[in-house]
Amino acid sequence: MKKHGTAKAGGKRKPGIQMCYDRVLTGMEKVKAMEAAVGENTENLPAPHEPSRRRFGASSMGAPVKMALEAGKKWADGKTLGVYFMNGSATQKAKVKEQAVKWSQFANIKLDFAASKAKAQVRISFVADRGSWSYIGTDCLGIAKAKPTMNFGWLKDNTDATEYERVVVHEFGHALGAIHEHQNPKGGIQWNLAAVHKYFAGPPNFWSKQDTDINVVGKYSVDQLNASTFDPDSIMLYHFDGALIKGGKPTKLNTKMSAGDKAFIKQQYP
Repeated sequence: MKKHGTAKAGGKRKPGIQMCYDRVLTGMEKVKAMEAAVGENTENLPAPHEPSRRRFGASSMGAPVKMALEAGKKWADGKTLGVYFMNGSATQKAKVKEQAVKWSQFANIKLDFAASKAKAQVRISFVADRGSWSYIGTDCLGIAKAKPTMNFGWLKDNTDATEYERVVVHEFGHALGAIHEHQNPKGGIQWNLAAVHKYFAGPPNFWSKQDTDINVVGKYSVDQLNASTFDPDSIMLYHFDGALIKGGKPTKLNTKMSAGDKAFIKQQYP
């Protein structure tokens, strides 16, 4: 995880959690994305009079795989996603390519890095802002072609390989439809809310209470997700200090895809 100096604790600087944050579609972007999602994959269309978890082709019931994928935002199985770099050095691009394709080892999804900007569903920037983020799944289709759908604001030429793997695999997980694991409704995290709001109000995030509630505290409803057991080893889970969690037990610093990640994405894109 990328760490930066923040508030001092006991006379020493305590590292901060720099997280990606949810990208929220505007009204028109949302309408466009919803229409495009159904055109992309008919499983994204809610069917009346059916339990929500069975509407989207991959039930949360059955095999005890983990991770969570937002229902209604899945690409078609076997899809080749076009990827276009809007900027970045040759080194940055090569390092992203090396890590991004790791999902294709387990999901029936391919990445075409030779796609034009006009045809690419995933458009990558390194300078849109200082954060790292991605739109979730087919939400990319609601974004104007002139704008990025993914950003790697802190990945530089000299950033180490472990950080590239952690960040790139995480963001491409979002691009395939995965949410943050700590927002899995079947997750076991019980937050120390006062500490969480205070922490994320400071550097390096400087989030408002609303930002923190959306990106950290809030849980998706089960109806929104194809989800199963909370996975403490998921690449979609950030490291949180024990002071932010009731009981004081921190989450792990995950830098690679877990066995649960691999099994779940294979189930979603067989």
